[in-house]
Amino acid sequence: MPILPPSLDDRRFDDLVDELLARIPAHTPEWTHPRLGDPGRTLIELFAWLGDTLLYRANLIPERQRLVFLKLLGQPLRPALPATGIVSLAYAQDTELSASSLQPGARLAGPVPFETLTETTVLPISAEAYYKRALDDAENARMAEVIEGLLSVHSLSKARGYETTPVFDGGRAVPGGIDVFARSADRALWLALLAPPAPQPEQQAALNDQVRLALGGGDSGAPALLSIGIVPALALPEDFDDFIAAANPPAPVPALWEITAPGPRGSTDYLTLKPQSGSDSTAGYTRPGILRLALPDESLIWAPGNDVEANPRAGVGDTPPRLDDTTKAVRLIAWLRLRPEPGKGVDSLPLSWVGINAVAIDQRVSVSNRVLGVSSGGADQVFSLPMSACDAASLAIEVEETGLGYRPWTRVDDLAAISPDPQIARSAAAFELDAEAGTLRFGDGVRGRVPDAGMRIRLVSGRFGGGSAGNLPPASLSAITARRVNGLASPALKVLQPLATAGGAEAETLAAAEKAIPALLRHRERAVTAADYRQLALDTPAVEVGRVEVLPRFKPRDRRFEVPGVVSVMALPARAFDPAANPGPHPRPDRPFIEKVHAQLGRRVPLATELYVIGCEYIALGLAVGIAIRDGYARDSVLFEVRTALRHLLWPLPPGGADGSGWPLGRDVRERELEVEISRVAGVLEVDSLVLFKQVHLDEGDDWQAITPNPADGTRTLPLTAWQLPELLSVVVVEGPAPDNLRALPNPFAHPDAVAVPVVPEVC
Repeated sequence: MPILPPSLDDRRFDDLVDELLARIPAHTPEWTHPRLGDPGRTLIELFAWLGDTLLYRANLIPERQRLVFLKLLGQPLRPALPATGIVSLAYAQDTELSASSLQPGARLAGPVPFETLTETTVLPISAEAYYKRALDDAENARMAEVIEGLLSVHSLSKARGYETTPVFDGGRAVPGGIDVFARSADRALWLALLAPPAPQPEQQAALNDQVRLALGGGDSGAPALLSIGIVPALALPEDFDDFIAAANPPAPVPALWEITAPGPRGSTDYLTLKPQSGSDSTAGYTRPGILRLALPDESLIWAPGNDVEANPRAGVGDTPPRLDDTTKAVRLIAWLRLRPEPGKGVDSLPLSWVGINAVAIDQRVSVSNRVLGVSSGGADQVFSLPMSACDAASLAIEVEETGLGYRPWTRVDDLAAISPDPQIARSAAAFELDAEAGTLRFGDGVRGRVPDAGMRIRLVSGRFGGGSAGNLPPASLSAITARRVNGLASPALKVLQPLATAGGAEAETLAAAEKAIPALLRHRERAVTAADYRQLALDTPAVEVGRVEVLPRFKPRDRRFEVPGVVSVMALPARAFDPAANPGPHPRPDRPFIEKVHAQLGRRVPLATELYVIGCEYIALGLAVGIAIRDGYARDSVLFEVRTALRHLLWPLPPGGADGSGWPLGRDVRERELEVEISRVAGVLEVDSLVLFKQVHLDEGDDWQAITPNPADGTRTLPLTAWQLPELLSVVVVEGPAPDNLRALPNPFAHPDAVAVPVVPEVC
């Protein structure tokens, strides 16, 4: 029998009216007809309404006790998490030719407020990314004569043709990413730094000189800092081993930034630019972030000419790619090159976006210099902050002290655990923060000091905000209000948001917190049992976890069980089952997802535990099904329902699988089980035939191969190991016998003896 908090009184308005009416014969027998609208009946209904209101308040007592119990556990509600992202800034007017260093905390206008997180410098330039796309074999064959001629023109013994190809055209991101090292002829990414267009063509050279002066610092001797935003392509790993996330971060990519400079006799030289200390938040190009490069003196900022008549070596060898667009070539200030460090063996760097004048943002607003209230001198005083969802790391609180003015007080997690020394605990200038509610609680004189009576409590600074409303698509933010580091207003700026903001999550609700009480009492924020690992992984903030499986004593890299001290946790991201979607890749975690789950579990596991958070190893499966359809059922509808039933059965997340929790981990896919599922579909008379296919890797590409039937019973089975799940990538359902392959069915309208070819129309 479930334990449910009882209502102290379950009577409602109608019950009270009926009870009062039933008492009339006993107390006022002369009142024989208490009809609706009678003044006495109106008084009865009024008292019933008042009684119903009082009973409602009385019945809140059990709920209040549950909330008090939750509070006594010392587990406040989890605050909202802010969305984060990277944007690029530019001057709204091309006439602005100076560098502007902006304070952090600039406010961005959008559906919800965002702020910049760090100082940044806006330079009067734009950047366009290019790479030298190596020609493929077919293009090399077609251009053989041209390449042969270039060999003689440039006195070369060997050449490799390339095409100057723009990347991130118009500042737009490429979600899938482009491997700028592997796909280029010189293992490099090039950024063309362009000055604004001049009002008149003859003024462009002078304007370029002004821009170089701003970049190099002019007479100040302090060159400007160029902020570059880097967003690596976080593709889903293909190999099971790549899903393993140990405590160590991914290895940084050793790469160099260089800028073109004038060399001897008009040649191109390069100066190495090192990121400023502490400014590289990309962790070596392994995560989205910003790095800042100190530019050289303006006399060293230079770009080679692109006119082949004036510079025959333009684009040849180690020089930058040639720009054939003259409108851009005349605005070219310099080239930035990103390439691997020599001798490091780096040949791959997939990137989703690169841009300049970049800055990191998050979905919070800053509040400062607010008086929160005046101390009454009592114990356990609570003061409200201006907003809820407070960022604890940014919070600074000061309390006024007699004769001393405002003094900073320290935030602690628990006033009761300040110190075992009663003297230290009594005199500690400390407070507790409830980040979700936005409230402060001060001590009682035994566990933390009590602010003196009449003294003011002041919020020095703090940042507030968060929620899923901050997960905005690209181009949602367009305007910004900023101030320079000297306090003056910045020139008018515009915002380029190439990527969606992500990571915003709503605050924990009271209902969710109450449901978490039993789990909290069981695991007490420690991962010991399999249920602890599962629940804690499901509670990972800022990600939606769809399924968790715990594999004790399993070493993923070795594919081996019974390894002492090892715990592997398989986690899959949540995704809704879409019956209308075609079969495709099943949910896979990317590295940020894995890292967040690992961080959630890593600080809660026993010290001797070797923890791995992994994805699932999927085994590709194809199905060919032939059925007979009952009379009176639409053929296409029945075929669609059969495909949906098979996809639902083999789906790895709820509501998939036979029991609604996803296909069981490591369970073989058997032909008979699939036949039973197909037979349950309304309109299926019988299953004519069913063929299971596995994917094989051939030199010419992947292909499907029918699984060999079992000799004992003639059925087919896809065997799976304890860490594998099936991935239904192709399913063909037909009326009649099942096809013997998964290739496209023949077109019944095609001519049997003719091959369709495109015809080039005649040109007049």
